[in-house]
Amino acid sequence: MGTLKREIGPILRISFLIMIVCGFLYPVGMTGIAQVTMNDNADGSLIYNEDNELVGSELIGQHVTDPKLFHGRLSAIEFDASGSGSNNYAPSNEDMIKRTSDAIEAWTESNPDTPVSDVPIDLVTDSGSGLDPHISPEGAYAQVNRISTLTGLSIEMLNDLIEEHTEGRDLGLFGEPRVNVLKLNLDLIEKIQ
Repeated sequence: MGTLKREIGPILRISFLIMIVCGFLYPVGMTGIAQVTMNDNADGSLIYNEDNELVGSELIGQHVTDPKLFHGRLSAIEFDASGSGSNNYAPSNEDMIKRTSDAIEAWTESNPDTPVSDVPIDLVTDSGSGLDPHISPEGAYAQVNRISTLTGLSIEMLNDLIEEHTEGRDLGLFGEPRVNVLKLNLDLIEKIQ
């Protein structure tokens, strides 16, 4: 019995110490460092409109249906940030072919002035996470005719707006140039009003 008490005492003390360090001190310390060094990112990269109302996060895409605005990528999960992912279909999968065909058909109906051959693949396929907030610059430029017709804004002004919002490769090397759809649409809404 004495041996058992000698062995349990250190185990309990170490367990308690690990719970305090890993369950309290480390999370509080990391949160504090994040708040000081990268406050915007630590708070979710939230975006507010000119009335200081929360409109979204620059890290999570949104389902845009207004034909006067730029549309982002498709999402198999309807941009539900509580979980991410998309079906991992092969290009020959029947469901994938149908989903892509439906997306191309929807594109043709809402963008009759832009031929399907000019549509970047990112506008008719899902993103891997289902949450992607970006499209390619080509994806934004492909929507300019529709938006110009519906808003009365010039094609040149819309092209300049896209150019302003085009983000380059990270560190000049990684990733592809991209456009954050929410930020672009917020500026577009200001121009429309």
